[in-house]
Amino acid sequence: MPNPGFDRETAALATEYFQRYGSKREAAKAMGVNESSFYRMLKAASKLGLMGTKPVLPGYYLHRTSTQFGQNGELQREWIQQKPEPGEEFAVPDGHIVKGVSALLDADGRTVQQWVKTREGTDPASIVEAIKAAFEDFDGRAVPTPVPSSANVELLNLLPCNDWHTGVYIWGDEASENWDLEKAERVIGQGVEEAVWRSPSAGTCIVLGGGDQMHADTNDNRTANSGHALDVDGRHQKVLGVTCRLFVRTTDAALLRNERVVVRILPGNHDPYSSVALAYFLLAWYRNEPRVTVDVDPSLFFWFRHGLVLIGATHGHTVKVAQMPAIMAHRRAEDWGKTKFRYVHGFHLHHSAKTATEGNGVITETHQAPIPQDAWHWGSGFLSGRSIQTITYHAQFGEISRCRVAIMDAPA
Repeated sequence: MPNPGFDRETAALATEYFQRYGSKREAAKAMGVNESSFYRMLKAASKLGLMGTKPVLPGYYLHRTSTQFGQNGELQREWIQQKPEPGEEFAVPDGHIVKGVSALLDADGRTVQQWVKTREGTDPASIVEAIKAAFEDFDGRAVPTPVPSSANVELLNLLPCNDWHTGVYIWGDEASENWDLEKAERVIGQGVEEAVWRSPSAGTCIVLGGGDQMHADTNDNRTANSGHALDVDGRHQKVLGVTCRLFVRTTDAALLRNERVVVRILPGNHDPYSSVALAYFLLAWYRNEPRVTVDVDPSLFFWFRHGLVLIGATHGHTVKVAQMPAIMAHRRAEDWGKTKFRYVHGFHLHHSAKTATEGNGVITETHQAPIPQDAWHWGSGFLSGRSIQTITYHAQFGEISRCRVAIMDAPA
C-alpha cells in the first residue's frame, strides 16, 4: 500500500469528512483523530485517487498528476501517472537476525528507499531452547552435594578450563587428527575428571573458564572482530549445549573433592557473547547449591586472593600476559601488599610458557589447550602439547603441587 498505516476504507472516510467540513482541523476533530494522522490519511486518499481524480487501477497507486487549463480556467487535459503498489511488509526470515539497515534519503532527509540486511544468527530464544534440549535428561537444577570430609581449607585448587574450542571441526587428512563435537565432549570431560580426582581435596577450587570455551560465537562461524572463517561441527545452539554440559560435569566433579567451588567464565576472542550465556546458565543451574559461587563479573580480568597468594588471569587476546604483573600491582594494590606469592595465568596461545619469574614479584605463564591443532594452526606450523591440569596453592606457602593430565588420544 502507498501508506500501510491506512487502508482504502479509512482513506475514503477521511475524504468524506474533509469534504463535509471543508477544514482539515475541523474534520480531524470530528473524526476523533489528531491533525497529523488526518493529514496522512488524506495523503493516502490522494494516492488512491479519492481526492478528485479517477480511481486507480487495482494493485496501483496514484504517483503524480499534471493538468492543462484553458484561458477561461477550464480543464483541457490531465496526465495521471500510476505506479505498482509496494509488496508486503518485510518480515525477518526465520533463523535470521537484522545485520544492518541502509537508507536512501531525499534533500529533506526523508527516507526514499530502505535496504534491510539480514544474516543467519542466534537469538536468545534459540539459545534457551538449545540449553533445555541439552539438559532434558537432568532433573532441571543442581541439588546440594555433601561436603568432602578430607578437605584442607589451607589449600586452593585452580582448574584452568581454557581454549576448549568446543565445536571446532578438524579433518585429520589436512591437520593433526580428526576431531569433532562428540569427541570433544568425551575427551575433555574425561580429562577434567581425572585431573580433579588426582588433585588433593581442598577448601576452595576455582573452575576458571579461560576464554574460547566455544570455537564460534554464532552460526556465522567467523570470529567476531577479525571475521576469520572457522571450521565448526554443528549448529551453534548444539555447541552451546555441549559446552554447558561439560562445565556442569566439571563443576560437579570439583564439588565432590573440594569444600567450595568458585566458577568464573572469561570471554575470549572466539566467544565474547556466548561466554556470557554460559556464565548465566551456570549461575541459574547452581542457584540451590550453597557451595558453588558463579562469578558473573563481565570484566576481561579475574583476581582472587587466598591467604598470602594472589592469582590473576585473562584470556590474552586484548592484553599480553607479560603486561599483567603491572596491571595486577596497579589495580590490586591492597591485595599485592598483603601477599607474598603472586601468579598470573594467560591462555589464547595454546602452548605452555613462562614470561616472568618470582624474582620480579609475579610468576606469569600461559597454558596448553586440550584440543589438537586445527587446519589453520597446523598449516601455520605451530607446535604445542595438549593437557589439562590443576594447580594447588597453600595459603601460607604458595604453589605446592600440580596435576597434569596429558591428552594422549592423538597419533604420534
